[in-house]
Amino acid sequence: MGHQVTQMDVESLQKSGSRRGRCLDTFLVVSIIFLFVAVTAVAAGGVICVMGLKSQLDLHAAPYPGAPEPTSYQKYKMENFAYLRAEKNKLVTGNMALAEFDYGDGTSVGSNFDFNPKQFSLQPKKEGTYFVYTDLIFTCTQTCPQGVVTVNVGDKLTCEVELPERSEPSATPVSKRCWTVTRIESEKLHTHMTLPKTGFHNWQLELKGSGLGVFLVD
Repeated sequence: MGHQVTQMDVESLQKSGSRRGRCLDTFLVVSIIFLFVAVTAVAAGGVICVMGLKSQLDLHAAPYPGAPEPTSYQKYKMENFAYLRAEKNKLVTGNMALAEFDYGDGTSVGSNFDFNPKQFSLQPKKEGTYFVYTDLIFTCTQTCPQGVVTVNVGDKLTCEVELPERSEPSATPVSKRCWTVTRIESEKLHTHMTLPKTGFHNWQLELKGSGLGVFLVD
């Protein structure tokens, strides 16, 4: 085989590999976005409802008559997904009080996670790449000072929420959603809240819609 033919083959392979690489990148980005939308869609309602492409996910809190058995892919999704709800309105510097809840035949924490209700820690059993997100919603009950509340999920995610000064109670909440895709090995994840050093009163955390979610991506 001549030199010219060999060079053309290499160029052809490079172009083909480049196209495959772009396709793979696109697929990964779309997959991550889909997972984020799916697992956070109704967290504000205090329940989990994983929704998406019907051919992939058709999960229900309670089976309906004639419902098909969950596929191995669906079972994988729930085993590798965990969601914890906030349990206390009062804002304090320290680990946030979080709790699992009943979901279907089990709880909102999949079997591939260990949740410690005393330490409020969540530990994935598998090493891998995880999608980690937190939803935070605050309301003002009286006269409220301005300040920044910081929430850290271990060393994996930092979420800063700027709360404005308010001279009277307000039903309008201040909400923020933070997320990341990160590598987790065997560490326990604590969700730690840090308040401003000065007096910080009358702001409270809304339990409906505030919580932590973790999902195994790969």
